[in-house]
Amino acid sequence: MPGGGMPGPVSFPFTFAVPVGGTFLPLNTWQYETPDVPCMVQLLERATAVGLLSFLTSGGDTIKQEGNVQAGGTAGTTPSDLNTRPITGKANPNKKLLLQYRNPTAGIITIDGVIELVPLRAASAGGGARRRAAPRRRR
Repeated sequence: MPGGGMPGPVSFPFTFAVPVGGTFLPLNTWQYETPDVPCMVQLLERATAVGLLSFLTSGGDTIKQEGNVQAGGTAGTTPSDLNTRPITGKANPNKKLLLQYRNPTAGIITIDGVIELVPLRAASAGGGARRRAAPRRRR
């Protein structure tokens, strides 16, 4: 896009079978892994079994500390916010988003997810509310 920035909200659905003792970094192949504008980020994730762990960071800021991924998903089915609680935060401009899944269990677990970035638009100069002039006092 000329002048930089994102054209609008962008999303990236993913699915992957994480092997025993393995990790998965879904955003490594995404063109918006390092957004050039401040964004709101929303992650929906569901695993096919309990035990899968994930974390999400933007630069040095933690959006989701490593913890369990919601289980009960069906492999190949993108989760929706109707049945999965969204993980939300702010993606900092020019800072890499890092989303990692780790499988410490004794079986393969499939993760299905979707991450969405929505650019935060700064108010343009002079585009904000105008201040009204104070009424003149009568003498």
